[in-house]
Amino acid sequence: MATRDIYETTFDENVQTESDANQCPECDGRVTTNAVETVCEDCGLVVDEHQIDHGPEWRSFDKDERERTGAPLTPTRHDRGLSTEIGRGADANGNELSGQKRRRLTRMRREQSRGRFQSKAERNLAHGLSEVRRIVSRLELSESIRDQACQLFRSAQTEDLLRGRSIEAMAAASVYGACRCNGLSRTLEGVTDPARVEQSRVMNAYKTLNTELGLPAQPVTPSAFVPRLASELDVSDQIRQRARQLADASESTEATTGVQPSGFAAACLYKAGHERGQLLTQSDVADVADVSMVTVRTHCDALDELAV
Repeated sequence: MATRDIYETTFDENVQTESDANQCPECDGRVTTNAVETVCEDCGLVVDEHQIDHGPEWRSFDKDERERTGAPLTPTRHDRGLSTEIGRGADANGNELSGQKRRRLTRMRREQSRGRFQSKAERNLAHGLSEVRRIVSRLELSESIRDQACQLFRSAQTEDLLRGRSIEAMAAASVYGACRCNGLSRTLEGVTDPARVEQSRVMNAYKTLNTELGLPAQPVTPSAFVPRLASELDVSDQIRQRARQLADASESTEATTGVQPSGFAAACLYKAGHERGQLLTQSDVADVADVSMVTVRTHCDALDELAV
């Protein structure tokens, strides 16, 4: 007996059409296709599945570039961005709400905020991700760094690395770890400044992340710090290029091994400025690089010995 003779078809089922294929490969029966699968009505063999398109539904050539799918999933939110927000003051059409409805929405908003988190771990995750977003915004980093830092914080919580440590310190360490993994010229002091925690706690949290998760962090070279320091000092392109040449030449001779990269980059800019006629003071260069003037003088002496 055929499958179509057993089950009754109702009005709300997917409309089935005959497939372009000739016959069923098993019993040579009739093959029909609906929105989900291609199936033989005689033997029940599923010939093909997943006919529905699970991709984005918006059409880029619409007049107002309208989207029907909403915002995409994001790792920067504890609920992946699927939460619902209750509006204020007006309805969906922009009409002003009455006082009774506003009070009702206020009560609903209060109850929703109380029931947003199912556990203390989810509450800690939301707090940590908000701290990561705040630090990334203060440092003016890219969205990719923000997403990587949030995912790194999620991994830290999954591996139970938050126990006994500050959430703010782990959030700052996640941002610093994402910068190190992408080779960005960000010092630990620069990441700790917008954070609400001491630098020593951020350092301990980063060491834990690096040890337990095995971060692919590459050593930061002085040449990576030259563009940012040059922009803050507002020097010319000639000085920037010369400082980059000094840094690259020093790295090729392994003279930068074991030194602070920001301090060595500051020394390269200081030396390049004097060679190009722009007298940069050691105090200004040291303040921008967040090092002491003694460090700048020491690295300048090392550059003089290299004669690059």
